[in-house]
Amino acid sequence: MSGLAALLAGHTPPDLYQWHSAAHVPDVEHAVDHAGWRFVYLDGWTIEDKGSFLKAAVHAFDFDDDRGSSFDALGDCLADVTAGDRSGVVLLWDGWSPLARHDEQAFHVALSVLGGRCHSDRGCTFATILRGEGPPLDLPELPVKH
Repeated sequence: MSGLAALLAGHTPPDLYQWHSAAHVPDVEHAVDHAGWRFVYLDGWTIEDKGSFLKAAVHAFDFDDDRGSSFDALGDCLADVTAGDRSGVVLLWDGWSPLARHDEQAFHVALSVLGGRCHSDRGCTFATILRGEGPPLDLPELPVKH
């Protein structure tokens, strides 16, 4: 069973994970949707600073443009994220390394905000998957295969 399948089946707890899968985004979205979870995609390949990260996150979650003006505001918005009739939310952050390399402080704050949402008792189940290569991170690995 892949790490994603284990997460979606509830065998792996929701958290912040690294993932080195080469699966196409539509295939990941299909797997997440088929398992009854809500899929959110954050394309980070052009994100190199705090402002562009916040803008991309607001867009990915379809928040009002004025709601994600700071990391605190983003955290408040994420606290309100629901899964509707789904089991939970999976955020796939593709291309996290440009932000990590160009604005290390903003990257670590972003991880803190996302990790806070993953570990929150408030709201629906929430998992964040950072996919791709980049600087070493102290995050658990979501295995491609068991």
